[in-house]
Amino acid sequence: MSKHIYLLVVIFGFSQLVLAQDEKDDIGTETVTVTKAYSPTISDAFKIKSMPNLNDSIVLQKKKIEYSIFSVPVASTFTPAKGKASTVKKLPPPALYNSYATAGLGNPGNAMAKFYTSRAINRDERLDLGLNHNSSRADIDGVDLESKYANTTVDASYSKRDRDMNWGADIGLQHQLYNWYGLPEGAYDLATINTIDERQNYFMGEIGAHINVEEAYFKNANLTYRRFWDAVESGENRAIFKTGFEFPLEEEFFGINIHMDYVGGSFANADVNSPTNDGGIDYSNFQVGINPTLRMLRDDLTLDLGVNIVYGMDMENSENNFYIYPAVAASYRLMDETVIAYGGIKGELRQNSYYGFVAENPYVSPTLDILPTDAQYDAYIGFKGQLLPNLSYNIKGSYTAENRRPLFNLNPQNDFRNDEKGYYYGNSFEVFYDDIKTLGLFGELNVDINRNFTLGVNAEVYDYDTETNNPAWNLPNLRGSLFMDYQIDEQWYMGVNLFYIGEREDFSNTVVQTPTPGLTDATLITLDSYFDANAHVGYRVNDQLSIFLKGANLSNNSYQKWANFPVQGFQLLGGATYKFDF
Repeated sequence: MSKHIYLLVVIFGFSQLVLAQDEKDDIGTETVTVTKAYSPTISDAFKIKSMPNLNDSIVLQKKKIEYSIFSVPVASTFTPAKGKASTVKKLPPPALYNSYATAGLGNPGNAMAKFYTSRAINRDERLDLGLNHNSSRADIDGVDLESKYANTTVDASYSKRDRDMNWGADIGLQHQLYNWYGLPEGAYDLATINTIDERQNYFMGEIGAHINVEEAYFKNANLTYRRFWDAVESGENRAIFKTGFEFPLEEEFFGINIHMDYVGGSFANADVNSPTNDGGIDYSNFQVGINPTLRMLRDDLTLDLGVNIVYGMDMENSENNFYIYPAVAASYRLMDETVIAYGGIKGELRQNSYYGFVAENPYVSPTLDILPTDAQYDAYIGFKGQLLPNLSYNIKGSYTAENRRPLFNLNPQNDFRNDEKGYYYGNSFEVFYDDIKTLGLFGELNVDINRNFTLGVNAEVYDYDTETNNPAWNLPNLRGSLFMDYQIDEQWYMGVNLFYIGEREDFSNTVVQTPTPGLTDATLITLDSYFDANAHVGYRVNDQLSIFLKGANLSNNSYQKWANFPVQGFQLLGGATYKFDF
């Protein structure tokens, strides 16, 4: 029976093997889906948590050992040599003195004197005193009237510096002597010339005070009062107050500047164009302005965004105006210190004054009309930087628009006047206001060969467009200058200053008692361009004494800076400077 069963099993298994061989070519496919990712775990290792006990019947005990030093003196005769530190030879520091005095004399009758002292009252307080005088007692060749001049200033200031602020006060006095010597050539005979009183004296007194504060919103304040008058009963008062605030933000600074400016005065004489001197001229101008500015600093960029808001009042004529000017400036480093681009657009209501006109042209007549200048905008763009470590440059282009820009032109010859002073013979200047747009180009190069030699050259070119279609009276289209300073050695030094002024235009005319409307008898004057060369050389005898020699107008060119006013020719002036403690 078992044999039969075994045989059946063998036969059945063989048949299944044969069937499997037949279906081997079509085994089929089956999809396996994993429903959970495999995440193995690590079991904690078993650690022995108790120290094993040593089960030994013999335990050795450590024996305590004590150490001691047995000292034996030893005789020694060695003595080390003392070393000497080497020293570096230093140059002695220059001697400093708190005062100096300079005096000089030269041709033709020129003289100069200077004095300055700065005294420390204590650690925080200081007093400064100064005097400056320049004069010439000689007359210019070919001039019929006296051409002497003198200019003397005396000033004193007091300053005190505290931990977080500094403040001070100052006072100044000035006297100027000038002559209206520029008579038209051949216009008057000798008898008339001898009756002319051409001398004019100007006097000025000024006081001021200032304060500067650190680490506070309030930053500074300045107050100035000036009284200016002359020998022809003209007088002017000027008061200026300025203050500033600064508020730091996260990455910017917000500042506010406030200013108030008053100028007022009177002239005892009428305009030279009037045949009769029947009345004087009064003026009174006041302005108050505020200038908020936001300063942004971003790596290579500096940007100032602001506006200048001014309210101007002509109190003499009861006319008031409101002005808004741009106040934007920016600079950007294109190539580190090699190329820095800068630009901006700014405007202001510029306050004019008798004192300011005299400083620019001392031969004006005491019969001026004083008005402020509406400088609408001054737009400029330029590039500056270092071409070489010792070579810097600056190039700038600008375009300005100004209303009531003051220009100087000759006063007419007025044979109807009989004033006390002789300024109505065509030998003085008036102020003419014109609306002018100016296109300008400026270029400058400075070379520092070393600490002992510096050289600079610059040039300016201008093109003027006037509202009246007249020339821009007495404004040159071209200016240029060159200066050089050279420290030859420890004793010798020298310097040179050359400058060039291009052609200018003016006109002359004569007052007519009953003029024909629309008809003027004016002669156009073209002033030649001129070149002037100045130089100086000096020798330091010691730390306190030095001597010098200065030369002016070395080309001996008798040019006219103003129409009918030739300048002195070749001039030499020698003198000495002495430093001391006072």
